[in-house]
Formats: sequence, structure tokens, C-alpha cells
Amino acid sequence: MQPLTAPSLDDLRAARARLAGVTFRTPLVRLNAEGATAEIWLKLENLQPIGSFKLRGAANAMRLAGPERLREGVYTASAGNMAQGVAWSARELGVPAVVVVPEQAPATKLAAIERLGGQVVKVPFERWWQVMEDHFFPGLGGLFVHPVADPAVIAGNGTVALEILEDLPDVDTVLVPFGGGGLSCGIAAALAALRPEARVFGCEVETAAPLAASLAAGSRQTVEYRPSFVDGIGGKNILPEMWSLVSSLLAGARVVSLEEVAAAVRLLAERHRVIAEGAGATPLAAALAGVPGARKVVCVVSGGNLDAAKLCAILDGRVP
Repeated sequence: MQPLTAPSLDDLRAARARLAGVTFRTPLVRLNAEGATAEIWLKLENLQPIGSFKLRGAANAMRLAGPERLREGVYTASAGNMAQGVAWSARELGVPAVVVVPEQAPATKLAAIERLGGQVVKVPFERWWQVMEDHFFPGLGGLFVHPVADPAVIAGNGTVALEILEDLPDVDTVLVPFGGGGLSCGIAAALAALRPEARVFGCEVETAAPLAASLAAGSRQTVEYRPSFVDGIGGKNILPEMWSLVSSLLAGARVVSLEEVAAAVRLLAERHRVIAEGAGATPLAAALAGVPGARKVVCVVSGGNLDAAKLCAILDGRVP
């Protein structure tokens, strides 16, 4: 695969116009918590219609593709949230959707895919990751919408940053969950164009942190992947076509523990009545741990699709 280029400001603004009436302009809320070393704000993408920012990228890519390319339907590879974004958009456009998911995908997300009319194909994690690398799954037709490495998806994701800058023009640090880089690079591209002094960090959990290892080594690294309740981010490596974007746009990586993520989920629920999945709470965990030089920090709460049993365990003080 050829390396991707960052979306231009025109791409981002066109995506925003394309998404008008499709996605919500989500609120930016000041964190209600003591002891933080910086002013922390929450960008609540968990309030999107599917409970995740992924609707931005999916809807932008599918609307940009047009009816002819969608004639045979659409499919994607996703652990859950991009799947919902594609299924939701397909339902709105009246086309069939198929989703290739890893076997350990959470029940909450699988139920949502089926509720939205999407067909689920379960495969082992290694086979699922191969679809991400190949941009293809044998036997499935229609348009393949990559959950990360698609210019239109990245541009749609980057519309988050346009809203952040309107609400907090002097933001200096944005913390973003890092799964494949589609959200963090979209946001970083917008900030590079409009507020280049602001830094974007990809946030990972210690059970799957290829970004930190790769940035430290200066090249793509393969790491051990251990499944956890933080299922919306993390993999064994960074997709090759994403490495040039990731390494040039992001200021660094912040890695947190499962215990820190669970504490962040609990804090969001108790103080703000906000339900965040593990990936969505990872930036807050990183912010609470402290980011050197950060004064005004935005944490992108990327999604809120958390199994009820896992939420109950976290509220009870346990790590699922």
C-alpha cells in the first residue's frame, strides 16, 4: 500500500459540509475533578447517534463515494464502532452492509451492528487484522471502507478538531485514543493547518501499545497484543501506509494501565454521568497521569459502547 497523505484544510471543510445533518456537533465540557495538573476538557464523541466518532469517517467516505460505487453494498473490518458507523450509514443510504469482526468483539457492539441491519462475519483476530492490511476480504463484494487508512475516513474524523478549535481556540494539547491512527491523524492534520503550536498525542493502553514502541524506535514495531476490556484501540503494529502520517503528525504517545483506564471510566460516570468505553476513557487516564507542558488539554472521548457487565464491574471498583 502507498503511504497516505494528510487531508488538506479544504478536504476537512468539505467533509464537514458533507456531514451536516448527519453527525452531531458534540459538546466540549470542562472536567469536574480535583488534583489535575492542567485544565482538562472532554470532547464527547460518545454522544454521536451510534455512540462513537466513527460515524464521521464512515458517513463521509460513503457519501463521497456516491451511489454507483455503493450499488453492490459496502463492507468494513471493525471491532465494533466503525462497523456501526458503516451499518448506520448504509441503512440511511439504502444499501446492504457486511462487517468482518474479530471473534472477541464485545456483545454490545455486535448487537448494535445487527440492530442497524448489518451482517456480521466473525473471524479469528489474526485473520481480521489481515483484512486491515489487505483492504480486502475474499467473497465479499461492494465498496470496502477501511476503518483507518482511507483518506475520506481520516478527513471525516478530522472534523472533530474543527469543532474543538471553535470552542477552545487556545487549546495546546489534544489527547486521542490510538487504534490505527485515523482519528489522531485527522485531528492533527486540522491542528497543523489552523493551530500548529498545539500538540496531538496518541493514547494507548499497556496491553497493546505499538505507537509508543514504534516512535521510540523510529520505525514500525510489532508488539505483543493482549485482549482486554479496552477493545476499541490497540493492535500488534501500525499499518505501513499509516506510518508516515503517524510519525510526522503526532507529538508522541502516552501509555496508561488498565487500572488507570478503569478509574477514568468510573470518574466520567460518577462526575459527569458520561458512559465511556475503555478506548474513550484512555485519553482522560493519560491527562490525569500528567502530560509535561500541557496547560489546556482536550481529551477526545471517542465512544461509549461499553458492555453493561463491564461497566458494573468498573463502578464496583474492579477491572473487568
